[in-house]
Amino acid sequence: MSTIIYPSPIFGPIHSRRLGISLGINLMPADGKVCSFNCIYCECGLNEDHRPTLPRPTPEQVSQYLEEKLQEMVAAGQLPDVLTFAGNGEPTCHPHFAEIIDDTLRLRDRYCPKAKVSVLSNSTMIHRQQVHDALMRVDNNILKLDTINPEYIRKVDQPNAGYDVRQVIDNMKRFNGHIIIQTMFMRGEKEGRREGEMESVDNTGEEYVAPWLDAVRDINPQQVMVYTIDRETPIQGLLKATHEQLDAIRDRVIALGIPCSASY
Repeated sequence: MSTIIYPSPIFGPIHSRRLGISLGINLMPADGKVCSFNCIYCECGLNEDHRPTLPRPTPEQVSQYLEEKLQEMVAAGQLPDVLTFAGNGEPTCHPHFAEIIDDTLRLRDRYCPKAKVSVLSNSTMIHRQQVHDALMRVDNNILKLDTINPEYIRKVDQPNAGYDVRQVIDNMKRFNGHIIIQTMFMRGEKEGRREGEMESVDNTGEEYVAPWLDAVRDINPQQVMVYTIDRETPIQGLLKATHEQLDAIRDRVIALGIPCSASY
């Protein structure tokens, strides 16, 4: 199964479906994956299949490589629309995440002041005050909320430690609207816990969408991004949500008075 392991600490620029010309910042090792989730749809593969041998980049390395790449892009007249923290795992797990955010904002202001700084996060570390405060300083604080159903989270997002979705929602509210919710909708099935057993991974039905909409309304984010599978996944049997399904969900979010985009 094909997967993507990103260089570290800088990769791209790439064209993002949701963000435009994006220069990626990967705070995880360059030869493997480190994440507090183990999502069955992750383009980087499952955690156990990509154990790294290299360390995470230091704040000094991130700053140096980012500045060199931005200087190169300025010279070429190709400025990024966004500097995006993503890559081989959860960026907020880096022990110096807040410091790296401050360095990135400083370099953005110097070389490409119109670019946005975005963080793609699975929301597992937002209870940490330093992480919360750092995310308040970025332009696009993009936090994952695939569902509010604990069983679905167990079998699809597969957290590595205790994960209380209600507590995560409460922590999302602490951003006071400075948050973009990102949700993966998909169909299909995967192998269950018992041999020969298959489990549905379809979260497009009303039993998932209606409670999720209630949570979105309570969080009151500045924007919602709904999307579906775009690349090969490490688990067989996963299917894209249809255009019609995503459009219907998008329209229900918009009806709440919250801007929403759908990426197919």
